[in-house]
Amino acid sequence: MRLLLVEDDSLLAQGLITALSRMHYRTEHCITGSQAIVAATSSGFDVIILDLGLPDGLALHVIKTLRAKKVTTPILVLTAWDHLETKVEALNAGADDYVLKPCDSREIEARLRVLLRRYQQRQQDILTCQEVEMNMQQHLCRYQGRDIVLTLREFLILKEFMLHPDKILSRQYLDELSSGWTGETESNSIEVHIHNIRKKTTASLIKTVRGVGYMLVSHREN
Repeated sequence: MRLLLVEDDSLLAQGLITALSRMHYRTEHCITGSQAIVAATSSGFDVIILDLGLPDGLALHVIKTLRAKKVTTPILVLTAWDHLETKVEALNAGADDYVLKPCDSREIEARLRVLLRRYQQRQQDILTCQEVEMNMQQHLCRYQGRDIVLTLREFLILKEFMLHPDKILSRQYLDELSSGWTGETESNSIEVHIHNIRKKTTASLIKTVRGVGYMLVSHREN
């Protein structure tokens, strides 16, 4: 799952990024509302975690702007602002959840899963496809009833495919997911990760769309 964290407190942001990375989440970080709008409208994220008190003003305008631009990504407000009026205004503007600081990273992670379930109209945190079963809460993966061991990047990539079945994911998008905007990646790393996933599950799970990217096939082709 790819997250956008909008937070101007660098220590808090780094702590949350580190905690979420241990839970197999890829988090990109920006510190102003204007940066958040550009990032959220130009790249795909599964959830936005938004602080309200940003250097360029109260971030209610960020929520309103993104919704006006038809960005439907769930927004989790994480803030020290505990005024009822502000909470109501944020939810009315289009925020999906509102959490007060300080907050344990485990609660944030649980709320992220709830938001994604609601957004994808699922009842559980278990994803299934072609005899592959992924438990996002326990960070476990099974194929044909047997546990399989995935590296962190393999888990991130496979989870992204299973969250978006039958949708083409570009090579650039997968590179960003695997190594982050500022990270470095070998030219063939995505191919290697996908080869390993196929080897540990089934070759028919992920289809190469030549010149475009890759797609998880939700039903085995005859």
